[in-house]
Amino acid sequence: METLSCNLLVLGAGPGGYVAAIRAGQLGLDTIIVEGVAHGGTCLNVGCIPSKAIIHAADEFEKAMHFAGDNAFGISASAPKLDLSKTIAWKDAIVGRLTGGISGLLKKNKVRSVTGWGQMVDGKTCEVKTSDGTTKITAKHVILATGSEPIEISALPYGGNIISSTEALALDSVPEKLVVIGGGYIGLELGIAYAKMGSKVTVVEAAERILPQYDAALSKPVADSLKNLGIKVLLNTKAKSANKAGTSLVVEGADGDGKLPANKILVTVGRKAKTEGWGLAGLDLTMNGRVIAIDDQCRTSMTDVFAIGDVTGEPMLAHRAMAQGEMVAEIIAGENRRFDKVSIPAVCFTDPEIVTAGLSPDEAKAAGYKTRIGMFPFAANGRAMTQDSGNGEAETGFVRIVARDDNDLVLGIQAVGKGVAELSAAFSLALEMGACLQDIAGTIHAHPTQSEGFQEAALKALGHALHI
Repeated sequence: METLSCNLLVLGAGPGGYVAAIRAGQLGLDTIIVEGVAHGGTCLNVGCIPSKAIIHAADEFEKAMHFAGDNAFGISASAPKLDLSKTIAWKDAIVGRLTGGISGLLKKNKVRSVTGWGQMVDGKTCEVKTSDGTTKITAKHVILATGSEPIEISALPYGGNIISSTEALALDSVPEKLVVIGGGYIGLELGIAYAKMGSKVTVVEAAERILPQYDAALSKPVADSLKNLGIKVLLNTKAKSANKAGTSLVVEGADGDGKLPANKILVTVGRKAKTEGWGLAGLDLTMNGRVIAIDDQCRTSMTDVFAIGDVTGEPMLAHRAMAQGEMVAEIIAGENRRFDKVSIPAVCFTDPEIVTAGLSPDEAKAAGYKTRIGMFPFAANGRAMTQDSGNGEAETGFVRIVARDDNDLVLGIQAVGKGVAELSAAFSLALEMGACLQDIAGTIHAHPTQSEGFQEAALKALGHALHI
């Protein structure tokens, strides 16, 4: 058995793990990172990046289909065709470039990489099964960054035509009929993409509305878009079982059981922390339910053992894991850091997109704040109008600001609309800088851009919006 030693061992090379390792290397810490599959973890390989590539390709195909018919732009095109295998190859090339880039950055910063499945023996020791045998690693400090995995429904185990988001991002053809179980962001992002590529999509959601983690004002434009795309949505409906071939799904709704034909059944009912398969049972860690409990420095109950990212619970977002990873590396190097973020923005890449940062109106009220709220619709925004195809879709949505009524401190910012994901940085920066309504209203926003809606929402909250 080969034995290695280091100052820092990082278990898992997802967004949190690889950022922690790179930063540790920059700070001169002797670091080893262990990864079972490929650098980048779920996000880069089978999550965030490939899904956005598929979503973009679907958008472009839908646009081409639009131009093949009558349209407001006066553009004519022949009936387009989609070769999904080429789309997947293009997506895979992007993933390969990014994962290769991470490997290069790790090497550049003198981080040693060990490929294989790591098993923690204790809080200082990890045994990794590699292609060449077993490697034993001892470390002074450990960062657990094992991530998360899709939740499986016991009555609908993955296999064959019953797939997770991972398989949905690697299909060789567009399924004629796609049933999506779960109306959260993962299911809707992929369901919308496949509907645009030609699938007849049905969404099965147990709750009374889609995207239940967002307030109704934000989810309604998405619900309207689903209807316009021909996506059938079954609310208050539970998936029960499928036939052996995975070509028929039995669901239970208010009117009893029913059957849905399907070529593929996509299960997207959430993700869970990956706490199995890497030796958690051998560690004396305090748990917070099913996730690892941490403090504001990402320390666990074991000395010199840290945990970051999805394995520590919600919000399960790559950028949260990255921020935690960078912080922990600096703490280990001797810096005084604590995780005290006012804003961890969340983006839903549906059509239209949703961005949330800070508190929603209901959350602010529950926290005891008396608020003033400013909302500005994209229907009054020139840039949104110029991006529309004549059907009004680009003008759908709004920017909303939630502020304290007594001192105008901004508590939260939300938006729904075409391309609003790119406004997330401005929203978070305003919250982290402690901006008041006057700060946003007094900042000159470029014209014509959708960002003007941000300024106008602040003006609206102050009582003097200019363009509505």
